Amino acid sequence: MNFDDNEELVNKQVDMNAYSHNLLKEKYPTKQDVITEIMNLEAILHLPKGTEHFVSDLHGEYTAFDHVLRNGSGSIKQKIQDYFSDRMTEQTMQDFALLIYYPEDELALVKKKLRTENELQQWYLDNISHLLEFLELSGSKYTRSKVRKALNPNFVYITEELLYNDPQEFNKRSYINQLLKNILKLDQADKFIIATCYTIQRLVVDHLHVLGDVYDRGEEPDKIMDRLMNYHSVDMQWGNHDLLWLGAMAGSKLCMLNLLRICARYNNLNIIEDAYGINLRHLSRFAEEQYEDNPQFRPKLTNGDGYRFNGEKLQITQIHQAVAMMQFKLEGQVIARRPELEMDDRDLLNKIDYKKNVISLNGKEYPLQNTCFNTVDPKNPSELTDEENAIVDELLISIQHSTKLKRHLDFMMNKGSMYRTYNGNLLFHGCIPTDEEGNFCSLKIGSKEYSGKKLFDFSEKMIRKAYSNPNVKDDFATDFMWYLWQGALSPLFGKKSMTTFERYFIADKACHEEVKNPYYKLRENKDFCIKILQEFGFAGDDTNHIINGHTPVKRGHNAICAEGYMLVIDGGYSKAYQPTTGIAGYTLLYNSYGLQLVSHQPFTSKQDAIRSGKDIVSTVRVVKHELQRKSVADTDIGENIKEKIRVLYNLLRNYD
Repeated sequence: MNFDDNEELVNKQVDMNAYSHNLLKEKYPTKQDVITEIMNLEAILHLPKGTEHFVSDLHGEYTAFDHVLRNGSGSIKQKIQDYFSDRMTEQTMQDFALLIYYPEDELALVKKKLRTENELQQWYLDNISHLLEFLELSGSKYTRSKVRKALNPNFVYITEELLYNDPQEFNKRSYINQLLKNILKLDQADKFIIATCYTIQRLVVDHLHVLGDVYDRGEEPDKIMDRLMNYHSVDMQWGNHDLLWLGAMAGSKLCMLNLLRICARYNNLNIIEDAYGINLRHLSRFAEEQYEDNPQFRPKLTNGDGYRFNGEKLQITQIHQAVAMMQFKLEGQVIARRPELEMDDRDLLNKIDYKKNVISLNGKEYPLQNTCFNTVDPKNPSELTDEENAIVDELLISIQHSTKLKRHLDFMMNKGSMYRTYNGNLLFHGCIPTDEEGNFCSLKIGSKEYSGKKLFDFSEKMIRKAYSNPNVKDDFATDFMWYLWQGALSPLFGKKSMTTFERYFIADKACHEEVKNPYYKLRENKDFCIKILQEFGFAGDDTNHIINGHTPVKRGHNAICAEGYMLVIDGGYSKAYQPTTGIAGYTLLYNSYGLQLVSHQPFTSKQDAIRSGKDIVSTVRVVKHELQRKSVADTDIGENIKEKIRVLYNLLRNYD
């Protein structure tokens, strides 16, 4: 087993006792082999802890997310300032940082700026030298083996020769100088710089945590998934929006209609058609025949007001109505099929007096506006028409047969979970459903009740069961995935009910309110957070933290709650949230020196970042500074290494 591979060690909790002495002897055939491995592993325990990077609620905003990954939430710039401040001006440090973030773009700019070949050659030599220094700094907390794996295979030999040399060593000075000259002479400078910059990006952050909601609202979630699939070490905690996409792939027509409705609402149907190759022609034709313009269903224009062709705004408005009405119908069917979920209050089409055009909610009648009920049979409101049934079946088959989407969601399932415990921290997207007194609420399914950690575990079991059996019709696990989207006791939703219907059709805004679970008030309380940590197996002391996404931190509110036991890092990447947050949200860094909460300014474009020469990091707040620097020995990986060392010492005695 290679103990330089952090991801393998954490994701595969290896039971070292399972190794028989015979298998170990095959791997370590001599006593010296065992001794060498023990020496290596015990030395690794004393290396500094690698940097963890936490992000959440990306919501399809690829360019902002990509920028945060490239700059390590400001950690690259901070290292540059720490290391080069006595040798570089502020502008030079900023240019150097942007070179590391966007090497291809910066190289193109430099070639336009520098007038002579001599100036360009000198720029290459200076920046290659600085990059090698910075690469050595970035890799100094790792073994040479791990650094080697991070290097571009085309430049491993050259980089190691340049990296691990003593500039004062007279005998090799000419050799090193010739290597540098040949990089320039053989036209390899650009490739070498680009490769080195990406290696630095990889080494600065050791492991990435994504706390949910890759999908919905923004227009490029597919690019985010491609980026994550190529990232060196990552885990994911599922968000409520992710569950819609996983649910659709698992066979939930209701999850599928919800995600289509959200794509229409945010003018992002191109994700479905262009990114994932799913044909919406039948749906579009049906919507055009059945629905007119409707102001309540016009798409939100978060990405400008342009359309690909005339009439597209009307077309999206019609599609929006069509999928919304099919969604409301299927909600009624699932609610009737699953009485144990106790969602009768959300079977709204059955609460309408279609002659009077009013709905009865909580004992009160409300007039309806902007209605589009022409496909609803008042005698059987939850029944789809024959054509709606055909459209839904066709769309589900198309989604389940999208190779690219299947690849992305398989990765999300493989790397994802409802929650994660990692290096003393508890990570999850939504909430722990709780009553006003702080007691964990129970969801009763059959004869069993689930609350706290057991509710999370049960939810994950249902998700994995549904996803692995996508062709089972009307399965409870598949229906439960929709419940996780909007159920009152869903750990991913965190509200009493989702008022989508009311927002579309009822003018009284009092009906629009979505009452949050008491968890969101209680998480300000230290004792409540300690209770949660203990529920998930932690001691609940000041070395443990809850890291939570899902809810944007509004102006005037604090992302650090309960005296630091709770950290809320909704990224605020979605442009729809930024008017209420005032910023583009938070990310978190956890390195060997402690925890740092990073707030970000809204990201406009890569071009603006390069042109203005500015990052989007605005503030770094130290949440906790370790009095003693953490090493690998203090991590989950360290515990695995210690266990293997123990087994190796037992094996060593057999060689005597």
